[in-house]
Amino acid sequence: MLDDLVRAVLARLEQEDAREREQNVPREQRARQIARTTGQLLFAFVAPQTDCEVLEIGGSRGYSTLWLAAGVRYLGGRVLSLEYDSAKVEAWRRNIADAGLDEWAELEPGDAFETLPAINDVFDVVFLDAEKEHYEELFQIARPKLEPGALVVADNLGDSPQRLECGLPRKGGGPRVKSSSTGSGGTSG
Repeated sequence: MLDDLVRAVLARLEQEDAREREQNVPREQRARQIARTTGQLLFAFVAPQTDCEVLEIGGSRGYSTLWLAAGVRYLGGRVLSLEYDSAKVEAWRRNIADAGLDEWAELEPGDAFETLPAINDVFDVVFLDAEKEHYEELFQIARPKLEPGALVVADNLGDSPQRLECGLPRKGGGPRVKSSSTGSGGTSG
């Protein structure tokens, strides 16, 4: 289901991540990308949905965005990714272009606490992959932007004592919350 361009960029990013870990590059400078199995899970969530609108909070260099954008391109949709680190923003743009997914992925650079409130859109899927200590607050900001029945996926939430509180379901169904505990050590897409 992934074409050769996407597979090549994913493989390159996986090699870069492994090399950075071997060289003990400081955590803040690494891509801190999700595990491949988490990427496959994200792809499986979005690929079968028609016109799937995805919000990704924490795009890093675009590894998780590649999985999401590759999924939404089949039945329509788009990924809006938020990332604050300027070096990662440039890498994100390059990686998405190299994979030929520009049409399905858009980047909003800047601090999510500033950019997220200004977004006037609704989403079917939200992927939280920022700093874990900010998940609850980011979720609360994103919550009004969720379609009824939206799916919220939070990476590495299982290894944190924090829980996302959904509250009472909205009419027509509230958001579903799924945590992904990959053990990858990464918290930014």
